[in-house]
Amino acid sequence: MSWLAAGLALVAAALLAVATVAQQRVAATVPDDSARGLGLLRVLVRRRLWWYGLLGDGGGYVAQAAALGVGSVLLVQPLLVTTLLFALPLAARWAGRRPGRAELGWAGALAVSLAVFVVVGNPTDGVDRAPAGDWLPLGSVLVALFAAALLAAARTRGTPRAVLLAGATALCYGAAAALTKGVLGEFDAGALAVLSSWELYVLVAVSVAGTLLQQSAFQAGGLGASLPVMTVGEPVVAVLIGTAVLGEQLRADGPEWVLIGLLVALMTLATVALARAAAPTGGQAAGRDGDSTPPTARGTSSSPTTGSARKPSAPA
Repeated sequence: MSWLAAGLALVAAALLAVATVAQQRVAATVPDDSARGLGLLRVLVRRRLWWYGLLGDGGGYVAQAAALGVGSVLLVQPLLVTTLLFALPLAARWAGRRPGRAELGWAGALAVSLAVFVVVGNPTDGVDRAPAGDWLPLGSVLVALFAAALLAAARTRGTPRAVLLAGATALCYGAAAALTKGVLGEFDAGALAVLSSWELYVLVAVSVAGTLLQQSAFQAGGLGASLPVMTVGEPVVAVLIGTAVLGEQLRADGPEWVLIGLLVALMTLATVALARAAAPTGGQAAGRDGDSTPPTARGTSSSPTTGSARKPSAPA
């Protein structure tokens, strides 16, 4: 079952990558004045490309849920980091440019380090569901981090805002992964058991919140700023819940723990490097749905054009 879970996780990563690039491409065209509150969503729902991205999101979630149904959170979630390998080159190709060597190098280091983490850690299964009381200690910490990220994001703009919103998104989606496993565990007991489970309603809430925050992160900054934080943050949060709440474990001994620590450090460095690469240096570029402006071009283009700052544009 572990190979099946891994395969489904990779399918989910590919679908989520296509969805991410499509949605960020659209969200990047929305001016700041139109992105307040639900204004951003009102603009996005009028764009066909955004709906294609949403369809990819749905397919990716179905594949992810199927993977979680046959594998542990500690196995499935880290593999979703391969979204980076699909999305960053795809965004560059869509924009008609080649991805930079540093960009690809850090993305590769990030993916490889997580893959080695899965092999060395050799994650074991835990329980599908845990009592609500078992969620309270870690859940309180995650809620506090979520609130802090939103408060900080409200006071910033550009890449820092995109990173903070991406972090809040990762908290939502990481929790959603663990909650999905709990909801799937009730399917054998019938529809009534699923509908009466508290996990279902919390799952809906964090999924909706995560979707809205993800679009806001895409609108605030380039894909290179938000995607690494989401892609790494989601499995980190899910792994924490899997070990602390669901009883899943990593089977590592002695030197293997040292290697795991080094891998975590490498993942952190890669995330920071990719986020810094997206920091604006000469204005923020934004394009319409059909433009050649790259989704990752804000501050990353070596030859910014005149008037590349974001300008209000009517919905397509």
